[in-house]
Formats: sequence, C-alpha cells, structure tokens
Amino acid sequence: MNKSASKPARKGSAKVYFKRYWQLYAMLLLPLIYFIVFKYIPMQYIQIAWKDYKLNMSVWDMPVTGEHGMKYFNQAFHNMDFWYSVRNTLLLNLLDLVIGFPAPIIFALILNELRGHKFKKTVQTVAYMPHFLSWVIISSLALQLFAPSTGLVNVVFEKMGLGTVPFLNDSTHWVFTYIFIGVWQSFGWNSIIYLAAITSINPELYEAAAVDGAGRFKKIWHVTLPSIRPTIVVLLIMNLGHILGSSFDRPFALKNNTVMDVANVISTFVYTNGIKGLKFSMTTAVGLFQSVIGLIFLLISNRIAKRLGERGIF
Repeated sequence: MNKSASKPARKGSAKVYFKRYWQLYAMLLLPLIYFIVFKYIPMQYIQIAWKDYKLNMSVWDMPVTGEHGMKYFNQAFHNMDFWYSVRNTLLLNLLDLVIGFPAPIIFALILNELRGHKFKKTVQTVAYMPHFLSWVIISSLALQLFAPSTGLVNVVFEKMGLGTVPFLNDSTHWVFTYIFIGVWQSFGWNSIIYLAAITSINPELYEAAAVDGAGRFKKIWHVTLPSIRPTIVVLLIMNLGHILGSSFDRPFALKNNTVMDVANVISTFVYTNGIKGLKFSMTTAVGLFQSVIGLIFLLISNRIAKRLGERGIF
C-alpha cells in the first residue's frame, strides 16, 4: 500500500516542481541549443583527421586514409614546425599562468582593502577597460609604445641616454612584452570573480581576527585567502586545462617576422597550414591532439585538487 501510494505522490511532486520552476528550465533552452548546434553537431567533422578530405563529398563518405588512418597524425608529428609551435604554446601559456594568474588575485585583494568608494570604482573601471579592446587595437597601441625607433617608450629611453630596447623584434624581449600586454589586458576583468568571492566572506571572521589582534595583512593571509581558495583552485584547474590551447587573435596580432621562432603557436600553425595551406585533415589531427592533451591536463589537475582536499570542478 505504501509503495503504490508513493508513486502518485512522486508524480505529483515532480509536476508541482516543474510547474513552479519551468522558467529556469526555459532559460536553459538557449544555451542548450547553442551547445548542440555549435559544439556537438560540428564534432562529426573530427573524423576528417582520419580521412582524405574531399570538398565535394560528405564527411561520412570520405575515404579513410592509409597507414591505418594515422597518416595525417604522422605528418603532423614529423613536422618540426608543429613541435616548435607546441613548445612555444607551452612556454607562453606557462608564463601566462605563473605571471598572469596571480595578478587578478592580488588586484582583487588590494581593491578589497581600499576604503574610498569613488576612487575604488574609478580604479575598477580603468582596469576593466582593456578587456573590451580588440587585439588589433592593442597591437597598434603596442607598436606605438614599443616600436624600436619610433615607439614612445624607446624615445623616452633614448632621451634619457639609456638606449633603445628591442621589445618587439628580439625573441626574449618579445616573449615578456607579450606576457605583460596579456596581463594588462585581462587582470582587471578576471578579478571580478575574486571580488565576488571576497564579498561573500562572513564579516564576523574579520571581527574575530581583529579581536585576536590580527592586522590588515594577517586578515588577508588568514581570512581572505583561505576563504577564496576554492575559487582560486577551480580557476587554476580550468587554466591548466588550456595549457596547450591558445587564442588565435593575440599571438597573430602581436607577432612579426623577426620573432616567429617564439611567436608561432598551435593556433597560428593551424591557420597557416589549414586555412592558407588547405591541409584540413592534418590540422584537424593537430586540433584533436591539442584537445586530448588539454583534457588530460584538466583531469590530472582536478584529481590533484581533490587529493589536496578541494572540491575540484567535477
């Protein structure tokens, strides 16, 4: 009797639940449609990596390539430009992680300590603005500032008798200029999530720390940072998942012929060989390799986070 009575109750409760919250599920429809149309349906074209690409044929009808379908993977793995692009991608992303990842955390901590409301809002607005600039505009600004002979920074250096610095035409200087510009462009915007996490901290924790005699820096170290640690870990895991990934617009806009030994990353390699060179199958294989390595990094970092007592992302 109890079992038979519980079934209608469950059906009724589910009906009441969906009737009450149907708006939330309706809101999920648009992102769900987006992912299906632009993420999952295009996945069928991954098989191009194992097939000879024919423009006039359906992807399902294209013939499987030789060497057990590994022809284009072998082509990529025997291409030295590919391995140089992998090296450059890892180098730039690791430097971005080491230098760029702490920057928004530090900025959020400093902003949280500011007491002047108007000044704080002004600083936030100025810091967010570069995020809304395209990399084409940013590269033009970089050229005006760091050009070898006509850039504003080098002109000032020359006037001071310090000599010019090859920010954009020397490989080592270009790498650090690339990282600096990337940090400047993103740290303000990336700090938003940390500021949101800081505002959710219980004020009583700060009051208890003050009673114990903690100063401003001790409050940051013993209250603020431990409270936002889960947020930091989740974002760190997501960043590690993109350690072999790279946006196209940033390196493409900032590169030039004198620094191609460090500026050619996987995304520009795919553009040069896939779009311009029409090697669609090989570059699809490269993209698949990149995604698999990114997934492996994501799983490993998530597992390490859980072993350290954090929740991870799944």
